[in-house]
Order: sequence, then C-alpha cells, then structure tokens
Amino acid sequence: MTHPAPASSVLAFPAPTPAQSCDYMAAKLSFHADAWDVAEDLRNGIDAIVVIDTRSPAHYEQGHVPGAVSFPHRTMDADSTAHLDRSKVYVTYCDGIGCNGSTKGAYKLARLGFTVKEMLGGLDFWIRDGQPVATGPERGTMPAARPAIECAC
Repeated sequence: MTHPAPASSVLAFPAPTPAQSCDYMAAKLSFHADAWDVAEDLRNGIDAIVVIDTRSPAHYEQGHVPGAVSFPHRTMDADSTAHLDRSKVYVTYCDGIGCNGSTKGAYKLARLGFTVKEMLGGLDFWIRDGQPVATGPERGTMPAARPAIECAC
C-alpha cells in the first residue's frame, strides 16, 4: 500500500519569483539596519547617519550605543525635531524585540519628514554582537576596535 506524499506546509503558498524576492528583500533592507552594520558605520565615522536612542533618559544613562543621541520617542514632535538635519538618515533603537520604542520613534520622525531606519534587535542585539556600551548622560564615541567575535552573517 502506498501512502500519498504529505502536503508541504512551506509550499502551501507558492514561493515568489526571484524578481519578487529581490524587490521585497531590497525594500526590507531599506527599512532596517542590523547592529553590526550600525557599529561599522560608527567605527568608520560615517556622518550620514545619526543613531537615536528612543528610550527614557534613565535607560540611556544605564547603557547606550556609543555615539547615540538620547531622544525619547515620547518627546518627538515638530518643535523638538526642528534642530535636526534633514539630510541625515536617523537610525532608531530601543531595548530590543520586546520594545516598540524604536518603531514609534521611526514613525514619528518619518511622519515629520525625516529619513529613518530601525536597528533590528535594539540594544539587546547590540550587546549580543559584543559591541561596546557607553554609560552616563554623554553620547560617548565608538572605539575603533572590533569585537573578538566577527559577525556571522
């Protein structure tokens, strides 16, 4: 007795064409940056980006991405963003995947006409990548040394 082949759960919805995949993945990469890429840009002094910590000042002081600006999403509006350079790309982050502060900050900035990306995984993934953390109220600077563990992606 032969048994029918089980139906594929993966293929229950047809896979996209290569062109569709390319377009989708390019769009996805347009919205997000990962911690490793942000760290590399900060190490290399790329001044086209500004990293924004969207959490409270107290959380920022406990630990933040070196060079990040403390700008809680709850305080973002037309008046508080008037001083920002519209030629920059703003990369927002928060605690991690259980927090949507970076999404709220990116939304508010985009709604006000700023170009934004969201850092995937927030400070949690930053730390998991072995990146340094600055403490206190000052921005700090990104050290030139890379973590001993290289990014695996």
